[in-house]
Amino acid sequence: MGALPKIRELLGSISRSEKLQVLRWVMSDLGEPDHGIEKTPGVCGGDARIVRTRIAVWTLEQARRAGLSDEQILRAYPTLRAGDLAAAWAYAAAHADEIERQIIENEAA
Repeated sequence: MGALPKIRELLGSISRSEKLQVLRWVMSDLGEPDHGIEKTPGVCGGDARIVRTRIAVWTLEQARRAGLSDEQILRAYPTLRAGDLAAAWAYAAAHADEIERQIIENEAA
């Protein structure tokens, strides 16, 4: 049995949270922290956000810091997918100073 069939079989046996962790590893391994993230002037203040949404990465990172699990965040934002969170966490890690600044600015507002 090749690697892909084994991976597919394993995916069926792990939790949603574990699948999200696997996505994080894959995104990190690909070296693409910005995949699934975009910045558009005039949308969300130009801050990094999840593609096809107006949900800023800093908002998701702030929720995670407040103790929300990935599952709780996905329930709170039903348009998001697990891959969106993986992209957000990868982006937040790769751009920590930017995200920290945006959290501070928005807390002060």
